[in-house]
Amino acid sequence: MADPFIGEIRMFAGTFAPQDWAFCHGQLLSIQTYPALYSILGITYGGNGTSTFGLPNLQGRSPLGVGTSPGLSNVTLGQVAGTEQVTLNQTQLPSFNVSLTGTATIAIPANTSDGTSKTPTNNSVLSTAVDTAVGAEVDLYAPLNSGSSTTLAPFNANITAQGTYTGTNQPVPTRSPYLGMNFIIALTGIYPSRN
Repeated sequence: MADPFIGEIRMFAGTFAPQDWAFCHGQLLSIQTYPALYSILGITYGGNGTSTFGLPNLQGRSPLGVGTSPGLSNVTLGQVAGTEQVTLNQTQLPSFNVSLTGTATIAIPANTSDGTSKTPTNNSVLSTAVDTAVGAEVDLYAPLNSGSSTTLAPFNANITAQGTYTGTNQPVPTRSPYLGMNFIIALTGIYPSRN
């Protein structure tokens, strides 16, 4: 690559770092081996500052310009922030109320066999009643066919339903569509002069 500045970062589609370049994976390097690069990066990206210093780690991260601008947060050199996904809570969601009014057609299942209980339950159907005073069946459904099931004539019922709905605490991805690419940093090259 044509004489890069020491510390210059480029995108690289290859599967290896070229000679005199390194992947931006946050690895620690020896200050003694790369004194010029250390004088540019310092310990901004890690290291102890006596024997080691760190390279930027761009694995799974997007680079972002430093500084601030009206309406934007200040970003400092080497600052790491953000997350790949976030779980929103109820206070972060817009109000979502539902109100439904309408008519529903309801059909009630029934059985023509003798009833076994005089108390309705959630899992029972209408059944032929037995008059215990005379010991005879009361003909509720005609024709009476013992032991068979039927459905009573459907009827319309007005319904009104209201409710407020919230989320189910599932994480929401915050990452834009992406393409994995290597970032490489120049370990040697032209020492950049200050303006």
